[in-house]
Amino acid sequence: MTMKPKAVILAAGKGTRMGSLTQDIPKPMLEVQGKPILQHIVEGMKAAGVSEFVIITGYRAEIIEEFFGDGAAMGVTIHYARQEVQDGTGKAPELARSALDGAPFLLTYGDILVSPSTYQKLMDAYASGQWNALVTAKAGEEIQKGGVLLVDGEMRLTGLVEKPSQQQIDELIESGQLRPDGPFFYNAGVYLFSTNIFDHTARLEKSPRGEYELTDAILGLVKHAERVGVLEIDDQWVDVRDPEVLNSLRRN
Repeated sequence: MTMKPKAVILAAGKGTRMGSLTQDIPKPMLEVQGKPILQHIVEGMKAAGVSEFVIITGYRAEIIEEFFGDGAAMGVTIHYARQEVQDGTGKAPELARSALDGAPFLLTYGDILVSPSTYQKLMDAYASGQWNALVTAKAGEEIQKGGVLLVDGEMRLTGLVEKPSQQQIDELIESGQLRPDGPFFYNAGVYLFSTNIFDHTARLEKSPRGEYELTDAILGLVKHAERVGVLEIDDQWVDVRDPEVLNSLRRN
């Protein structure tokens, strides 16, 4: 019997692109439609059937921890782990490992908003037994701002390139790894992993920018022939990356 997935939310960063907005509070606690971004995420996952969470805190951790407490007021259970050193997203999930107790888990960043149906689709796809892990994708986004996912005809992940240059895009098209007319799949930053991912986070070395990268661990899964599926999001998806995006959400 497959264990029910838990959830890990990465909410340790300050969100420097938000400027003065995060001077006193962490980015996931910025409000959208009267609620912190992080509350929208927890409520969305709860609506999809998730009842146990691990929130990775860091910058102004006490604000998040005091707001949500143990989760009882929201009808869920929330654990916390603090990322004392901000050295990337690759090692952060390891802080949740003991609380996961061997269960598969949804993983998302604390500034990405999706419909509850996206979490449900991830869990349904994982429960099918076809995939060892799942990565979400959004078509039509500007791939040079994030990561482009390379897939085969089964929507199985074959590679991932972070912030590709135009030359890299041209080379991927020339080699047949990307179709000239698209669609280009942008890494949407919501995942479902088994605890196998920890075999690969354990092997991570720092990237050229001096951080441990979660995407390198995902590539480790691919290189070890794990079946990593790509689920296209055809519903709401918002990366609250900067004040412009935040303001657009607040106007709606």
